[in-house]
Amino acid sequence: MNRTVWITGASRGIGRACAAQFAREGHRVIINYKSSRAAAETLAQELKQAGFYARAYCADVADAAQVQDMFSWIGAEFGGVDVLVNNAGVACTKMFSDMEESDWDAVFDVNVKGMYRCTRLALPYMVHKKCGSIVNISSIWGICGASCEVAYSASKAAVIGFTKALAQEVGPSGIRVNCVAPG
Repeated sequence: MNRTVWITGASRGIGRACAAQFAREGHRVIINYKSSRAAAETLAQELKQAGFYARAYCADVADAAQVQDMFSWIGAEFGGVDVLVNNAGVACTKMFSDMEESDWDAVFDVNVKGMYRCTRLALPYMVHKKCGSIVNISSIWGICGASCEVAYSASKAAVIGFTKALAQEVGPSGIRVNCVAPG
């Protein structure tokens, strides 16, 4: 097996569970985090102590330079990634009328542009190998919308559209692109 798995927002919640499961299955796991250093480092240590490969890496997916640095390290260490889980996400719970453009931008910078940035860097390696998997984490709110979460709902709907289109584009190259929408 020994695939390299890059999981964004992996210090807690869904990302943490994904990291633990991929590690248990024998894959090398890159645990990306932005601010939850202690949680990410603890997870990496727990996995290492259990005999698995795990490395925590701090990078904000909303920052193109940080994403590039993270991927440059991954490329130097492993050549690229075999599995990308775009899990990093933020919300903004406000009435739409109270939302500032900066609120909107902050949500889209992580939830959509972060996903775009990571996918754009991971994809050439997958295309070259003619295999790979990208899993994008959306939300039930991306399907049906949520009051006081217009930006979040719109961003998660964009994740779904991105996934559907990219799956059709890269499927013929042996790359699976899927989305899950937890509720």
